[in-house]
Amino acid sequence: MSEKDEFDLSDRAQAVLKGLIQRYVEEGTPVGSRTVAQDSDLSLSPATIRNVMSDLEDSGLIQAPHTSSGRVPTEKGYRVFINSILQVSPMGIDSLGQITEQFTSTSDTNTIGQRIGDAFNNHFFCRRGAHAQ
Repeated sequence: MSEKDEFDLSDRAQAVLKGLIQRYVEEGTPVGSRTVAQDSDLSLSPATIRNVMSDLEDSGLIQAPHTSSGRVPTEKGYRVFINSILQVSPMGIDSLGQITEQFTSTSDTNTIGQRIGDAFNNHFFCRRGAHAQ
């Protein structure tokens, strides 16, 4: 039984969780329903997304760090995302070459850390507008 089956997530709930996690990883701040609605191709109102987010929160997949704030993924939410929703494809030669070039051009650890994060985001996450794939 997969994590997705354990939580019985609808396609809509999966898309909302995916969009929320992608935005949270990019920005590092709690994500609201309006942001998910604007970032995704779901064609859903913020109110509908709020309802889905409420279900995700009840399932323990997201949480509100403060009253009236956006939501952030929980450890369980990340686990469901990684095990059931994230689709990883092999990295191509061009991508590997670009990454190698980025890391050999500097020895500054802060810059290298930033580049690792950027490479991760560019490879594993869809660009905005393609979140519901």
